[in-house]
Amino acid sequence: MASTRVRPRREVVGRGKVIRMAVPTKRNVQSGPILNRLTVVWVQNNGVTFNTTGFFARLFRGNTLVSTAFFDNFGVVRFGNIGTLTNATFTIQTFSPTGILFRQRTIPAGSEAFAIIG
Repeated sequence: MASTRVRPRREVVGRGKVIRMAVPTKRNVQSGPILNRLTVVWVQNNGVTFNTTGFFARLFRGNTLVSTAFFDNFGVVRFGNIGTLTNATFTIQTFSPTGILFRQRTIPAGSEAFAIIG
């Protein structure tokens, strides 16, 4: 014997009933930085990242070289030894794969991420 399929009704008969109300949970408030290491993004004037394959950056504190890191293909460099929020002012220099200096910018203290525009 074949079972019959139940068809949904076209009109709702009766009134709906609330079974249980959802109680909003306590909202988590961010107490610290989201990124745990200093991250720099190199973007064009319109906000699109450059293709920075082979480019690298040097990070200075005063005249002392602190770190050197390579950009990925999408214009992002991450300095693994610099925690955030930074407690000092840094100077970043970006170089082409052949060693030509392209940009030099100052990153203020208290930064988690920084964008180089242009």
